[in-house]
Amino acid sequence: MKRVVVDHFGGPEVLRVVEDDDPRPGPGEVCVRVLAAGVSFTDAQLRAGTYLGVPKPPFTPGYELVGVVEELGPGCSRLREGDRIGALTVWGADAERVCVPEAEAVEVPENLDPAEVLNLVFTYMTAYQLLHRVARVKRGETVLVHGAAGRVGTAVLELGAAAGLHLYGTASARDRAAVERLGAVAIDYRNEDFLARVRELPGKGVDVVLDGLGGAVSLRSFRALRPGGRLVVYGHYATLEHGHKNWRAWAEWYASTGTVWLWSLLSPRRQALAYRIQKLHGHHRQVLPVAGGHPALSVGGGPRDPDRFREDFRALLELLREHKIHPAVAECLPLSEARRAHEMLERSAAKGKLVLVP
Repeated sequence: MKRVVVDHFGGPEVLRVVEDDDPRPGPGEVCVRVLAAGVSFTDAQLRAGTYLGVPKPPFTPGYELVGVVEELGPGCSRLREGDRIGALTVWGADAERVCVPEAEAVEVPENLDPAEVLNLVFTYMTAYQLLHRVARVKRGETVLVHGAAGRVGTAVLELGAAAGLHLYGTASARDRAAVERLGAVAIDYRNEDFLARVRELPGKGVDVVLDGLGGAVSLRSFRALRPGGRLVVYGHYATLEHGHKNWRAWAEWYASTGTVWLWSLLSPRRQALAYRIQKLHGHHRQVLPVAGGHPALSVGGGPRDPDRFREDFRALLELLREHKIHPAVAECLPLSEARRAHEMLERSAAKGKLVLVP
């Protein structure tokens, strides 16, 4: 089979495609023929070495997949060969075949486009859990999301509208119309001060801020909260610059994050919360190297709570069927063009998901 490999951390140029033996499922695992694998900014962070818990090279990137079960490992009982599933792999999805724990796979209806459903596995799941599992939003609350025109930001706006929230989003001037089409108030982050803007609201702030940037933005975001408000920090995209690790931004991110947590401890009426869609826990897997010295399979830990993940995935499928969310696909590319997909990331974010098709 073919798979993408990161031999050393760096820009898109470090990606290459290699030939390997097909993986075989271990106990509790299923081998999946990949129909679609996503390419996201998180994949770029993995490639650049800025993602928390990133594996040591060589490894195969790929945060999520939709595929068909081809082989069951010992002990599997829920799935059957031929079932279509989605899985949050964290890394390892950019391959023709991947083994994933049966417990972490979610059933996917066969009548849905695999590339469209891929959006639900990671992007919309992130947005849904930010709102409902971490911030625990209530109808009528006011939410500010940074990077509102990006993929997670767009998902937050769609899901927030479905949940009856008042929405504000920071974006560039060119993306203002896209944010406003989703029913949010757009704030031009280059020419407007989001903190001053939201402090003009009743209550002098917002109930929730969702911050995927980190760094100095987190400090100002905490100050944007009204009493009872929650800041959820879920990313550190500010640490990536032109596809490479920005060490100065990393230092700033750590310093700012530490300050925010301290403020949260000292503030009885406002909270700072952290979110990662997964934790590297007991499900971390890696099999022995095969020809060429590369692991045939190196897949990261899946969702922290597989049962809740399946529950939330079913909720997202229902919203998709009701046409309350509209996952967009920017382009589907063959696995051999993984490097080009990573090069396209920054300019395609507002257009939809980039998908690799083995």
